[in-house]
Amino acid sequence: MAFLGCNSAEKQQEKNTPQSAPTDLSTKIDYATGFNVKYENGYKWVEIPRPYQEAKEGFKYLLVQKGQDIPEHDVSVQVISIPLETIICTSTSHIPLLDYLNETEKLIGFPSTQYISSSNARKLIDAGKVTELGIDSKMNIEKVIELDAEMVMGYSITGDYGQFRKLQQAGIPVVINAEYIEEHPLGRAEWIKFMALFFNKEKMADSVFNEIKYNYLKLKNATDTISSRPTVYSGVVYGDAWFLPGGQNNMAKLFKDAGAKYLWSEDNSTGYLEYSFESVYEKAHNADFWVGVASYNSLEEIKQADKRYTDFEAFQNGNVYSYNARMGPTGGNEFLELGYLRPDLILEDLIKIFHPELLEDEELYFHRKVE
Repeated sequence: MAFLGCNSAEKQQEKNTPQSAPTDLSTKIDYATGFNVKYENGYKWVEIPRPYQEAKEGFKYLLVQKGQDIPEHDVSVQVISIPLETIICTSTSHIPLLDYLNETEKLIGFPSTQYISSSNARKLIDAGKVTELGIDSKMNIEKVIELDAEMVMGYSITGDYGQFRKLQQAGIPVVINAEYIEEHPLGRAEWIKFMALFFNKEKMADSVFNEIKYNYLKLKNATDTISSRPTVYSGVVYGDAWFLPGGQNNMAKLFKDAGAKYLWSEDNSTGYLEYSFESVYEKAHNADFWVGVASYNSLEEIKQADKRYTDFEAFQNGNVYSYNARMGPTGGNEFLELGYLRPDLILEDLIKIFHPELLEDEELYFHRKVE
């Protein structure tokens, strides 16, 4: 399905004051596979080849400096006037991208604002500058249209673009962010370069990413020669199934780079796996560590949820870790917000958990030991 090509961005160009287009912008992609960009005569041609896991076709966007003429383009290409002055985001993982580009004040709307942890964004929310748009999957379309943002940054897990099509039909440009499909942690972090395209902040994004990459690779190098790798499993039971990262999921990559052996590392899935409790127990009952126990705050709480959890050696030995050490004032989880941009901080946590002898500082950032 192609998004509508004709939108308010094209009409707005006629009213915009001409701006001199930066001539020295460029984007070099090292790890990310989910987007690409081509610069041509001051324009940016951006492509998202796979907007969700099972997608068969992608989306293309044409970014035009405000006041510039719009070149000929296919009707399926979404035109965006840049640099943006206002934006609506739909995932908490988009917020740190704005933070690190010093563009948070451009945020004017978000669904379920209580889940945002960023102190910069929370100040805007508390000041009434960010409009609450309801539940993500059922955004208040009327409010979004009323805000008249220059762009909505959305995402899709299933390819259902219903509400986004309604926005485009109302003249609101929509861009899909597919960061979650990246397999490498640094690939996901590199999506800061994607956000930067809409603000002409390519240089800043490159600088931010290079520092994150440097930190990550330096930490990874510390575990490359580790001969003893403790075993680890992850996830918990939801309903009738135990959900855990696939072997090619970026969390599995983090476990490996932290010097551990993830018990499902041979699996080829990039998303999440569903297993019965019995299947997970058979494979992981004597594993060394259990990392990623959702929102559980204590071993007693885990026991109350399902007494069978206590049969795992990691539980019995107290080697259980959650990722809820940093919670926002209204219920947001910083791991699920900032963590995707800062895999270096996650990796540092995991190395401290699996190989505390390698790092002097024992304090964890996102994770905490469940006691």
